[in-house]
Amino acid sequence: MNEPVALPPAAREVLKRCFGYEGFRAGQAEIIAALLAGRDSLGVMPTGAGKSLCYQVPALLLPGLTLVVSPLISLMRDQVAALRQSGVSAACLASSLSPAEYAAAVRNALAGAYKIVYVAPERLLRDDTLRIAGSVGLSLLAVDEAHCVSQWGHDFRPSYLGVREFVRLLPRRPPVAAFTATATEKVRGDIIESLALRDPYTLAVGIDRPNLYFEVQVPADKMDALLAYLRRNGGKSGIVYCATRKTVEKVAARLGREGFAATRYHAGLSGEERKRNQDDFLYDRKTVMAATNAFGMGIDKPNVSFVVHYNMPKNIESYCQEAGRAGRDGERADCVLLYSGKDVRLNRFLIENSGSGRGDGGKSPDSTAAEAQKQRSLELLKQMTFYSTTTDCLRAFILRYFGETAPGYCGKCSNCAAHFEPSDVTLDAQKIVSCVYRAAERGLSFGKAALADILRGSRNAKLLEARLDTLSTYGIMKDASAKRLRAVTDRLVERGYLLLDGAEYPVLKWSAKTREILDRERPLRLEMMLPREEAIQGARETFHAEAGGEIDAELLSRLKKLRKRVAGDANVPAYIVFADATLKDMCRKLPQTKARFLEVPGVGKVKMEQYGDRFTAEIRDFLESGAH
Repeated sequence: MNEPVALPPAAREVLKRCFGYEGFRAGQAEIIAALLAGRDSLGVMPTGAGKSLCYQVPALLLPGLTLVVSPLISLMRDQVAALRQSGVSAACLASSLSPAEYAAAVRNALAGAYKIVYVAPERLLRDDTLRIAGSVGLSLLAVDEAHCVSQWGHDFRPSYLGVREFVRLLPRRPPVAAFTATATEKVRGDIIESLALRDPYTLAVGIDRPNLYFEVQVPADKMDALLAYLRRNGGKSGIVYCATRKTVEKVAARLGREGFAATRYHAGLSGEERKRNQDDFLYDRKTVMAATNAFGMGIDKPNVSFVVHYNMPKNIESYCQEAGRAGRDGERADCVLLYSGKDVRLNRFLIENSGSGRGDGGKSPDSTAAEAQKQRSLELLKQMTFYSTTTDCLRAFILRYFGETAPGYCGKCSNCAAHFEPSDVTLDAQKIVSCVYRAAERGLSFGKAALADILRGSRNAKLLEARLDTLSTYGIMKDASAKRLRAVTDRLVERGYLLLDGAEYPVLKWSAKTREILDRERPLRLEMMLPREEAIQGARETFHAEAGGEIDAELLSRLKKLRKRVAGDANVPAYIVFADATLKDMCRKLPQTKARFLEVPGVGKVKMEQYGDRFTAEIRDFLESGAH
């Protein structure tokens, strides 16, 4: 049964008093009500939708302790700092604490000093964690980033399998809540089974985030494209994701030489440098973070204005989670992917050499499971490649992938903004599939790059050595550009007229539909993008310009400077004090009393008492100066 229950009035009172919000976002009230009624729950909610409030509000209303399983120390630290700023007693049990600090946290937890304690999954089955859970009594167990428990997901972590055993060892089983930002139907089922959720109230909030602009570029030079984008968005905070440590180093070094306040993050750096660089980004001392996917899960920084993927990720789930770190404050933000065919080959290499699929040749159960996992990863990569090369609406592609319906046009992505025209590709398509067929007659197969070389008559040494220059299709498209050939081939694969087969080195093969191209009596017309960079740039600018409400830039600047001083005194990142969206609402409402200040979203009772006098005084001084 998935019928919602009534939400107690006290939940709204806690929401306003502690967190400063008048109402709940979509899905929050239903999950909170279910947990308060003692029911297990599964919430699939996009990044920025407020998953943390779904367990924090019940934690403050339930009598005992809420334990939150979270994968990253940075997430725990940010969440604990934000809760303490809101007057909530909270702590984390993490390796970042000194032995004395850890012992003190355990001692305080045993004494009932905390309402919420965060713990890494690796520490769940430790004696101290079990002792806390057994002696204090858990009112709620929340599992964040729950997709990590699923072997069908994109970020499986074996340590998450300990959650089920932890629950079994508890003297009394509390309600268990699982949360994730992205999960297909298969992954949702795996979460429910792996965590042994009991008849969970399941709610999947639509993953669409209207404040995000999606864009795919296929630049001739990625670095030039990145620099051009950053120059148009100077001073804004953002992340540049790269596939390898080497690329992170290259990007960070170049951005530094070009005058950008950039830093870096990857697993090859020392723990001390990673923490220092992450803090520089979180505290706005650096505005651009170049990083591998080692950075970001659980990063709670709300004012990330853009996420640029310098390389294509390995799957759509990873892409959505990483891109979703933009615009957490509800402000408009960009998600830009710089695509190259080399990204596909690199990702295949990473999948092949990630440890999966290696062992005793597939004879043992472990190696069989690893091979199955590798094949799942390759299938996920194929879908990511389709996203990167599609001519359809990017937003609709993502929504359909996760099982949601979507209109074919959103008007807020680069494909909707770009100029596509149905193009007659009949002759090109026939030449392409004929080349694949002629090679197959000799027992040969090859990928997209080799196909383009053959059709364009390349004198590549490997091509000549394989005697591919003797194919009847050699050089029959010598006047076509490699870009055009690649685009038509991508469309044929996307529409199922050709197949990409193979793991490490994918090759083109005929499909059940290929014969239709050679036998067709009517033209084959496919949507091909015309070069219209100006249209894409214009659409992006229009998207941001549509964000309503005039903000006085001088007042906003003054409030940001005050926030920076307050955050420095408290030794927390600025967004922990107030998000940018809260400051902008102050600029609109211009509160001059503490009572009016409390009406600003994001201002709870504790923050009103802490900061109300200083911020209202700043606003009064601005108004009296006549600067506006």
